Amino acid sequence: MAEKDKTDKKEHLLDVAERVFGELGYDGASTRLLAQEAGVNMAMLNYYFGSKDGLLKAVVERRMASTKKTFEEIASQNTSCWSKIEQVVQLYVSRVATSKYFHKIIFREISVLRSGGSEVTDFVLENLYANTLQVQKIMEEGIQKGEFRPVDVGMTIASIFGTVNYLINSRRLSSKILEMDLLDDQVLQNEMKPRLLSYLQDSLKTHLLK
Repeated sequence: MAEKDKTDKKEHLLDVAERVFGELGYDGASTRLLAQEAGVNMAMLNYYFGSKDGLLKAVVERRMASTKKTFEEIASQNTSCWSKIEQVVQLYVSRVATSKYFHKIIFREISVLRSGGSEVTDFVLENLYANTLQVQKIMEEGIQKGEFRPVDVGMTIASIFGTVNYLINSRRLSSKILEMDLLDDQVLQNEMKPRLLSYLQDSLKTHLLK
């Protein structure tokens, strides 16, 4: 098999696995079902990823590596700390709103305790924490430079990630609170996403800026 064909096949498997894991969770997604949904045999799935754990980790790693790299690039920019915060929030909201299955996976991994622990859960937590450290770095830099008020950085970070995760992962209740159908992907993209982004930017501007 040509290298491009191998890459395409792996990407297809990862796309399908992200959807299935997102819809059914880790326990509900058997390797047989994953292979069936992707239109491959189980031998091929095991060849590329080794196991269901390996497949889930690859799904997580594909998206988180990109976000982590971009957060680091934003934090290192030679610009105002407020501009950096705006970019971080915009990136995070955009990725969450366009990757609904992936963020269901993430939410489950950080919420559910499996007996004996999980390498995937540890991987998710390490990467999420690394991202929060970049946001912490930006906020502390802003406070040190006098651009931001001396706020509780930890609680501020928790409020950003918590607000986004709540709306995305509690869609039925959030639909009632916001009076919009967040189960509709078009509404999520075209109505909720700009509303959430505007809310976070306004809240953080009031909270952070002097």
